[in-house]
Amino acid sequence: MNKADVYAKYKSARISSKKVAPVMDMIRGKALKEAKLVLKMDPTKASDMILKTLESAEANARHNLNLKTDDLYVSEIYVNGGSPLKRGQIIAKSRFNPILKRTSHIVVGLKEREAKEGK
Repeated sequence: MNKADVYAKYKSARISSKKVAPVMDMIRGKALKEAKLVLKMDPTKASDMILKTLESAEANARHNLNLKTDDLYVSEIYVNGGSPLKRGQIIAKSRFNPILKRTSHIVVGLKEREAKEGK
């Protein structure tokens, strides 16, 4: 796995990590512009959250490290499960039925492509 130059994290996103993972697979390894285009065309809630994190990583690269956004690509992207929100519902005979509302931590890492020696 490549180490990225710059990262952005979306902590405790109110979505299950199982719903985020397939969207991440669509943009892994793609150029920044192409990845943003794919995420804008995808209608899911997960794509909106990943796009927000990707734009944050782009801003970090531009302002903190003075990197050119044309050379950036998605080198590392993954999701981890966050702490669940514990809720419940009263069912028959006043029993309690637990409901776990899952959260996730989305991490996006961008890296600059090396220039080709032939140019």
